[in-house]
Amino acid sequence: MSEYFATVEWKRGSQLFLDKKYSRAHEWQFEGGIVIPASSSPHIVPLPMSVAENVDPEEAFVASISSCHMLFFLDFASRKNLIVEQYTDNAIGTLATGPNGKQMMTEVLLRPAVTFVSERPNAEVLQALHHQSHEACFIANSVLTEVRVDEAFCI
Repeated sequence: MSEYFATVEWKRGSQLFLDKKYSRAHEWQFEGGIVIPASSSPHIVPLPMSVAENVDPEEAFVASISSCHMLFFLDFASRKNLIVEQYTDNAIGTLATGPNGKQMMTEVLLRPAVTFVSERPNAEVLQALHHQSHEACFIANSVLTEVRVDEAFCI
């Protein structure tokens, strides 16, 4: 068993609070020392109370699924003696009403573009690597969200 830690910190400062016009800007602090500026999404809380440049929880959710999938993909590719030169995933998360009537991330669509040092594996091998990566991904295994790999990226 492993444990992971994050500190999320927000400070009111001199802002009013009860008027609901306070800044949603805050920080995520991680064990390695990195600090990430975070905020609510401007899609949820309008500017200027949100900070568009900061990472929001919905983006981080999509990134964590994409990152987990990629890390397993790289591992499984290396086990097949396939050398990955570059992996870029322009993943998309959809926030919508779920089956329980609540807002949730209903889908994360992974769209990985993978470049290999030598000849690109065929679609069957790529699909198998992505399937294996999806099955192994800790984050995808932890959520209700449907996680899919766009098949167009396996051709």
